[in-house]
Amino acid sequence: TLNVVNGILLRKLEEAGLMRPGLIEAIGESGSLKGLDLPEDFKRVFRTSHEIHFEDHVRTQAAFQKYTDNAVSKTINFPNEAGLEEIRHAFWLAFDSGCKGITVYRDRCKEKQVLYSGLKEKAEPPKTEAKTVPRRRPAMLRGTTVKIPTAFGNLYLTVNEMDSRPFEVFATLGKSGKDTQAHTEALGRLISLALRSGVPVEEVVSQLKGIGGSQPVWEEDGIILSLPDAIARGLEKAGGFKVEESTVEMCPCCGSSLIHSEGCTRCRSCDFSKCD
Repeated sequence: TLNVVNGILLRKLEEAGLMRPGLIEAIGESGSLKGLDLPEDFKRVFRTSHEIHFEDHVRTQAAFQKYTDNAVSKTINFPNEAGLEEIRHAFWLAFDSGCKGITVYRDRCKEKQVLYSGLKEKAEPPKTEAKTVPRRRPAMLRGTTVKIPTAFGNLYLTVNEMDSRPFEVFATLGKSGKDTQAHTEALGRLISLALRSGVPVEEVVSQLKGIGGSQPVWEEDGIILSLPDAIARGLEKAGGFKVEESTVEMCPCCGSSLIHSEGCTRCRSCDFSKCD
């Protein structure tokens, strides 16, 4: 960073006996003499471009332009808080004053600029994101229980509503091991937390629907690919809506979703593969 100090200002401060330790640094931080303990005549003479009204900037350019054939160039400096009306007024004033052109610049309108008035940025209040707080559960809710077959037994999905929207879910497997039951309960808790925190049920369904597993089950409404897929379809049935799932090629052997790798299509569940 190149710091430029007005040589005339330095000399006048020395001549007047006003130079003291830290003064130049204080001027650099504030960007002007305003607010500093200096005589008013110094502040009146050594003014920065932002302390001069934009109309005076334009009139200064017009005074030079009056006796010059070529276009006179001068930047009209605006403070950061300048509005559109002020800039529009500057344009029209330049036109009416006989200027052949005008350049305006609003301070700090770009991320980087050549000259800054002052070293310190204005402190901005810290940006804080609103904290998501799950809604509290009332003492009583009404809901719907849906039965869905899975490879681990029948899934009983209870969807309770509040304000006509799904609020929480309870997922239970009829016959399954402790680990599978624990995974099912965990899914239900996470889905409930998402719903109570304002996540749309359609978004939850779109994330779960179509997840493939190693033991798909066929039922009257189609194939149930996995436990997450069963929960997604249960949410659809309870809510009476349908979420379009992305087109995924299914394994002809086990029904799991296929992946594409190195020019071949493979199934992670049963090792089926085919190459183009």
